[in-house]
Amino acid sequence: MFAGMSVRFGVFVPQGWKMDLVEIADPVEQYEAMTAVAKAADAGPWDSIWLYDHFHTIPEPTLNAVFEVWTATATLARDTSRVNIGQMVGCNGYRQPSLYAKIASTVDVASHGRLYAGLGAGWYEHEWKAYGYEWADVPQRMAAFREAVEIVHKMWTEERPVFTGKHYRIDGPINQPMRRPQLWLGGGGEKVTLKLVAQYADGSNVGNGNPEIIRQKLGVLREHCDRLGRSYDAIAKSTTVEVDLSWSTQQAVEKVEQVLEAGADYVIFYIPRVAYDHEPLQRFAEEVVPRFTTPAATP
Repeated sequence: MFAGMSVRFGVFVPQGWKMDLVEIADPVEQYEAMTAVAKAADAGPWDSIWLYDHFHTIPEPTLNAVFEVWTATATLARDTSRVNIGQMVGCNGYRQPSLYAKIASTVDVASHGRLYAGLGAGWYEHEWKAYGYEWADVPQRMAAFREAVEIVHKMWTEERPVFTGKHYRIDGPINQPMRRPQLWLGGGGEKVTLKLVAQYADGSNVGNGNPEIIRQKLGVLREHCDRLGRSYDAIAKSTTVEVDLSWSTQQAVEKVEQVLEAGADYVIFYIPRVAYDHEPLQRFAEEVVPRFTTPAATP
């Protein structure tokens, strides 16, 4: 069914946001557990490892460690040698976009070109307010996000970019080394986000593993690409699948089949408890991923 289809797989590392390091007391050992998962993925068939851009835990803020995304991205870039490293996704409200672009260029160099730079409008209201960021309603956040994506693109492609908008302005910043990592935009907003994906992005993330939503959002993305003259096939179309640890290998394969049939071509797994037990990561690497990435193994 999926013969000839280019499917790639990523996996989230345990970072603390989903309370996935709380059984380890020492923060240093927590960080080492995150690194150990990254190294295990680096040794396997995974295309990428991923982190979240959050400061406080969910489902509610607790006094537990959550490691900052860009610091962790940079260190994991130096702790691995092959796997790509991305954020799903960077919160635009937490970093001025020209600084975001500079950080990403630096980390792309540190990773030897393995960065997937993720960006989104942001949503975790409690976190914004706790850290002193000005919270705004959805239309204002989306308007700022639209400007930010344009600024990031300019920072990566122009020597002395200039931009004046309602939310941001830049006046000839020099971004050297001028690197353009792959830009991944997260979110399924049909009027703003998906149009920005069609205009600027190398990858998208939609649907949270729900085939109906994936199909709907990717249909809109294709329409934007057609209007703009952009190749739809040039954009990675990812979705995040949260693994149920009770799944058999066949159940995991069937879940992947469902999201691929809906139009995704990139699957990012979140595996609970992987900080404490690498067995599901290794099993998926050996029994699930090859079913979709080797020519002779068509499910």
